[in-house]
Amino acid sequence: MEFGRGRIAGWAVALVLIGAGLPSVASAQGTANDMLSRKAAQDPKARLLVEGREIIYNRDKNTVTASGDVELNYGPRTVQADRVIYDRNSSRVLAEGNVRLTEANGAVTTGDRFELTDDFKTGFIDSLRLQQSTRDMSGPVTTRFSAPRAERVNGETTVFERGTYTACEACRDDPERPPLWQVKAARIIHNNEERRIYYEGASLEFAGIPLAYVPYFYTPDPSVRRESGFLAPRYVHTSALGYGVSVPYFWAIAPDRDLTLQPTGLTRQGFLMQAEYRQRFLTGAFNIRAAGILQQDQSAFLPAPFGPGNREARGSLETSGRFNINERWHYGFDIALLSDKWFLQNYKIRSESLASNYILAESISQAYLRGQGDRSFFDLRAFYFQGLSYADWQKQLPLVAPVLDYDKRVNGPQPIGGEARLQFNFTNVSRDAAQFTPTSRANQAFPFLTTNSLNGGSVLTPYESCAVFQRGSCLVRGLSGDFARVSAEASWRRTFIDDAGQTWTPFTYLRADGFFNNPSTTGFQNQQISNFIKGSDEFVGRATPAIGVEYRYPFVSEQGRFGTHTLTPIGQIVARPNEARIGRLPNEDAHSLVFDDSTLFDWDKFSGYDRAEGGVRANVGLQYNVTTPAGWTGNALFGQSYQVAGLNSYAQPDLLATGLGSGLDNRVSDFVARAQINPNDNFSLITRGRFDKDDLTVNSFEAQAVANFKPYIPVVASLTYARYQAQPLQGFSHRREGLQPAASLQFTPNWSIGGSVLFDLDRYIDSRETYAVNYANYARDFGQAAAQANVSYRKSDPYTVAQTGLSLGYKDECTTFSINYAMTPRLATSGERESDRTVLVRLELRTLGQTSVSQNLTTASSADGIASR
Repeated sequence: MEFGRGRIAGWAVALVLIGAGLPSVASAQGTANDMLSRKAAQDPKARLLVEGREIIYNRDKNTVTASGDVELNYGPRTVQADRVIYDRNSSRVLAEGNVRLTEANGAVTTGDRFELTDDFKTGFIDSLRLQQSTRDMSGPVTTRFSAPRAERVNGETTVFERGTYTACEACRDDPERPPLWQVKAARIIHNNEERRIYYEGASLEFAGIPLAYVPYFYTPDPSVRRESGFLAPRYVHTSALGYGVSVPYFWAIAPDRDLTLQPTGLTRQGFLMQAEYRQRFLTGAFNIRAAGILQQDQSAFLPAPFGPGNREARGSLETSGRFNINERWHYGFDIALLSDKWFLQNYKIRSESLASNYILAESISQAYLRGQGDRSFFDLRAFYFQGLSYADWQKQLPLVAPVLDYDKRVNGPQPIGGEARLQFNFTNVSRDAAQFTPTSRANQAFPFLTTNSLNGGSVLTPYESCAVFQRGSCLVRGLSGDFARVSAEASWRRTFIDDAGQTWTPFTYLRADGFFNNPSTTGFQNQQISNFIKGSDEFVGRATPAIGVEYRYPFVSEQGRFGTHTLTPIGQIVARPNEARIGRLPNEDAHSLVFDDSTLFDWDKFSGYDRAEGGVRANVGLQYNVTTPAGWTGNALFGQSYQVAGLNSYAQPDLLATGLGSGLDNRVSDFVARAQINPNDNFSLITRGRFDKDDLTVNSFEAQAVANFKPYIPVVASLTYARYQAQPLQGFSHRREGLQPAASLQFTPNWSIGGSVLFDLDRYIDSRETYAVNYANYARDFGQAAAQANVSYRKSDPYTVAQTGLSLGYKDECTTFSINYAMTPRLATSGERESDRTVLVRLELRTLGQTSVSQNLTTASSADGIASR
């Protein structure tokens, strides 16, 4: 045992005060040490170590008084004060003046006066202030309690009389100023054993202003990651649902699993129940989510097929999970079953299966097995798509199962070296009803009968089709029946650099495809697919061998402070036989074809396996790069492609006319170009385009500028512009053009604002064409007078706002607050794009919880299946 020096006046006087009586007044080191040694021998675990400038032993009162920067240590706890009196009769310690108690976990309690037992576990504290640092789900957090008087019980429970609690820091300039938020209560009970904080007669204050009163509630200690209990309420309001509030309950069943129940009462529709079960294993985790309701007012929704008005019971069942087999292999699933396409949107249900783009949305269910090696890749999946957009017809959406992809790269055999690669794909697609799309509105039809009376008249279903089924005026976006394809490709390439610095990359590949076609020509309009493909079962094989070489010769110029400039001519030629059976085979995965700088030197420019480029093609380009000592970088590329011999695959229309109008459908292609400039790390400008080979007309153009003005001003901004010429053979009768500025501003250390606006610069053309077609169709079916009375022209200006996002946010160490406004497009009955406007307000008080309120500001339409009011 180690002792300090026993001096009446001096620094760092240390004593171990234990058990029995003390001399009347002792200042001699020997007397104190002898007494302490005896007591330590009696109870070696009970040791109180005292340090101070002055220590006085009073035998008459049986007390020890220490003063002057006093520090007491008992096990892991420490008390610091200006003056301390230890009463041996009551085994209590009285600490006064700037008292500070530090716990083993780092929690610090300060006050004017402490009256504690000698183990510091029990007692009273005046003018208490407790500061405790811990971690929550967001990271480190410091919580603060204060009270005029508090009581400690057995070191586990602290009762704060007229206490306050907050996770906010005190104002540095004015510590007495109320924090941003705090909870004031008649009593706050912090039970460390239960790891809970109880509040009795509590009010929530913001900036010192009471805003809410709660008679009683409790929260987990901030160090608790998971605990059963009620979560913060959530609010919702829409015209179809009425007003609603939900109070979720979280049940921590075990450390590895939990259940969240979220009942919601809706004034118009009744009781909505949601539940989510989660469980974690050593190798992964999964969850199950369910929601359901028996609707009380079905008239709030449109009748089928425009809405779910004929459904009383609606709901969803979803599950997702991922599990590791080993460090290279894992499997998982994400499955969603929905009662109807509008349920998730109508009831604001969170779903992990949603995927959306500019207009359309869909729920994607999938199961997969995936493996990843150093130079290999394996992926096996199955997909089920459920359309959630107004015009989606489920029978036209495919079931894709399975899809198998394998990719393996190895070093080429010696002595040829290089890299050899094997790619394999198998895809099976099933669809009940064929999907046809007209290339022009003149060939547009809605064939599936008129439906229930809606707004006083009969209305056609929203499922579009063709009036005439022939190539050039009707596209086949999906074939009915079962279609399988297997593809395998073996390739090799190697790069040589000669003494002159020229780069030569010879390559070759052999690709084989097999198509197993089992079309369905019965029901719906399926018999029409016989106009495009063979209407009976068949197996078709296709083989594509290829050989080619790519050449590059970089010219480098060092210009000192003007940087390093590199000019590289690039040439590539690929020779292969013509593509077989173009337009007579399904095209499910090669719908998109984008010819630009990124695909100029691709061996095969189609995006999927269903198409295979044929013929002899040469690709040429000139690339420029610059880098300066000041940090400027830039690059540019300009090139063109030539069909040297054989059949041009891009000029031969398939079921979707893929390739026509792409810029590759002539012997000499359009020009493609890219330019990028980066003056420094904070600014960039990139543009790319495709230009007509004869007169340089802009056929497509994209540009994006990004500027980060930090640290000069806290602003990040971007501007994106895109324009694409009409492609009538693909169903785009007029140009597509849009502009999107976006910016964010951090105008204080805590406050930020941001937003983006998407301008639809061609909507007025779409509105004009939509009106003309609707008028013609209505006049054809119901007469000119009815058309004039019921079809109106909705004029749009050239700069229509198609999509908007605005946000205002605040964030500090204890509070997160945000207001988000979103205006997103949706497909309305007329076929025009209309908007859906939503405001979301979210507030999180760190360690207490979070809540949110969502409000839809849009008058409902058939886009979301809700009857207009």
